[in-house]
Amino acid sequence: MGILAIRADERVKDVRFTEETISVDLMDGRTITVPLVWYPRLLNATPEQRSQWKVSGGGYGIHWEEIDEDLSTEGMLRGAPAPRQNLSAAEGLAT
Repeated sequence: MGILAIRADERVKDVRFTEETISVDLMDGRTITVPLVWYPRLLNATPEQRSQWKVSGGGYGIHWEEIDEDLSTEGMLRGAPAPRQNLSAAEGLAT
């Protein structure tokens, strides 16, 4: 008897924010939630700017035109924060 192979579908379905996190729902039913402080441009954006996201990269990325930010589901699944130079902007906020 064979086992059905469930294929992961890491394409973006929806994006949501709280004051401290960004959550990305994937097509396969999983949700990735990471600290917003990892992405200073999003942390410092207004709620209106955050809401203006578009799916990019063949469904595997998220783009915010106005704040020039791009995230990938691959990077979020790996737990990869923004490159160090972008994190320095957020460090001043944590006092």
